[in-house]
Amino acid sequence: MTEKNDELESVMRDLHALETQLNRVLVGQQQLIRQLLIAVFAGGHVLLEGLPGLGKTQLAKALARSLGLDLGRVQCTPDLLPADITGSEILLSDKAGTGTLQFRPGPVFANLVLVDEINRATPRTQSALLEAMQERQVTCGGERHVLPEPFWIIATQNPIELEGTYPLPEAQLDRFLCKLLLPYPEAGSLDALLDTSLDQEPVDQLNAVCSVERTRELHRAAQQVLVARDVRAGAIRLILATQKDSEYASATARQHIRYGASPRALLSIIRAARVRALFEGRAHVAFEDIAALARPVLRHRILLHTSSALEGNTERTVLEQILEEWVQANQ
Repeated sequence: MTEKNDELESVMRDLHALETQLNRVLVGQQQLIRQLLIAVFAGGHVLLEGLPGLGKTQLAKALARSLGLDLGRVQCTPDLLPADITGSEILLSDKAGTGTLQFRPGPVFANLVLVDEINRATPRTQSALLEAMQERQVTCGGERHVLPEPFWIIATQNPIELEGTYPLPEAQLDRFLCKLLLPYPEAGSLDALLDTSLDQEPVDQLNAVCSVERTRELHRAAQQVLVARDVRAGAIRLILATQKDSEYASATARQHIRYGASPRALLSIIRAARVRALFEGRAHVAFEDIAALARPVLRHRILLHTSSALEGNTERTVLEQILEEWVQANQ
């Protein structure tokens, strides 16, 4: 029992050390950073939405450096091709003039890949990420090329840009474990930003808090967190509450939701809840973990009726009503 407690304390200490370091880079975004680390150690990909200049790229770079990982970066534009992300086969000639095809990996072959402004890439290029995100591999010329382990994608998008953008389809949105919103910093955070970033980039001063192997160990530790039957049942009821035809559907879902969260959402919220439990120093998942992560896990997985959207309803307001009903039912 003592050994288990020591291990739990060690895991919690490393997680909080990572959190503290990232908070020094992106000041005033504690909740966002906690949710990002939860998603990473849950083994999921992250969609990060925020206005330009708020530090999305710096956060990804800081995370990679803190974990001692290779960082790949893709700047999406409408003329970007799938091969620019995944890589392609090139023809190599030897002295005898004989040509051979050799696969040259693209930037997706890194532990952490930042896909900047993903909604500026065309649907054809966006789809090149589907296999990588789900199966951790790339197929080129009929051959399978396995991606590094661990592997995560952090994709960013600007919520106010509409011209020259291509909204992600629901099938691809569902592959992101969570969608995180980067709010505008408060005055105190802006003042602290002048102290840390006026004459230098704080990312350049970072050292690795965890090794790659320790990162794998933290991920495995999350998989050992217990999920009781009643908590599992509660999470299932939450997911089904977003399905209008389910016996657990809320009145809000029946009225406003066209398509609800998929079974992948259930897997995502349980995986994320296990990591949050570790942050809180627990070896078991509680209802509060599910409730705390429902918004980032579900906000990109529900689709409203057109009539509901025209009436002024949004995914956020509808989800808040569903969560309120779920919390009351589980008190």
